[in-house]
Amino acid sequence: MIQDNLSSTFSALADPTRRAILARLTTGECTVNELAEPFNVTLPAITKHLKVLENAGLIERSRQAQYRPCKLNPEPLKAANNYIETYRQFWEESFDRLDAYLKDLQEKQDQTEKQK
Repeated sequence: MIQDNLSSTFSALADPTRRAILARLTTGECTVNELAEPFNVTLPAITKHLKVLENAGLIERSRQAQYRPCKLNPEPLKAANNYIETYRQFWEESFDRLDAYLKDLQEKQDQTEKQK
């Protein structure tokens, strides 16, 4: 099954462990062991999470002697942010219209109460 990049990104971000790994990588490169340290899971489980992140393009892994450092690749996150941004604008405009409508209702109610 072929997935588009955005679907791969959101799928990878769906797991809290993977999000925590990405958060850790915002401070710089880490080895697999360093990434596994705070989690109460096996090293093979962390490796599986890293593979998902790597397949989504969210991390890059290299080989330095016996170490396999990982680093964050922010490009897929930028694409996800751009996608979400269009909906943020939609909701802000919707809330602005709702706010204007509620203010109008309040003004009408205030006028009705003054007439009594």
